[in-house]
Amino acid sequence: MSQKIKLSILGISFSQVQAGAYALIFSEEQGIRRLPIVIGTPEAQSIALVMEGITPLRPLTHDLICSIWKEMGIELKEVVIYKFEEGAFFSELLIEQNGKEHRIDSRTSDAVAIAIRTHSPIYTTEEIMRNMAVVFDEKSVKGGGESLQETNDKIEEEMTDLRLDALKERLRDAVREENYELATRLRDEINRRESKS
Repeated sequence: MSQKIKLSILGISFSQVQAGAYALIFSEEQGIRRLPIVIGTPEAQSIALVMEGITPLRPLTHDLICSIWKEMGIELKEVVIYKFEEGAFFSELLIEQNGKEHRIDSRTSDAVAIAIRTHSPIYTTEEIMRNMAVVFDEKSVKGGGESLQETNDKIEEEMTDLRLDALKERLRDAVREENYELATRLRDEINRRESKS
């Protein structure tokens, strides 16, 4: 595995490009790159509850897993988002029980929901950050012009007609406006085209 990059959860936002989904935004520690990952509504709610300090009346599935692990002396050492393939991120949990380590395959959203409950570190690879992250320049200014929804609608219509350099220009604009969901969509289209060339 290449160099590991430690991630922090920057926030969760409603996905503007995929109905019924949310974008979980990670930031690299001591860096300016952001890694957006689209997750489902139940997982987004499970993560948001912990971020907002809300305790549900009855344990959710991720709470139950953590309770079972605690009773059985299982400790989550770390979560690693190690691969992106066919539109999905792959993650694994490194757990330890009685001095023995085990690696468990997991959906990224579930891995993060458990990690945030156990205060465990989340990592990814430099390769994933290089290929999938977007760079956010905090000095950039949000300009006027079209609304984000208008931009999204135009991208939907024009994505297949735009040249690669035009897509990259749109990606820069989306990042400048902090529209990570649109940036994710554009990034995926750019990667798809470049992999074919």
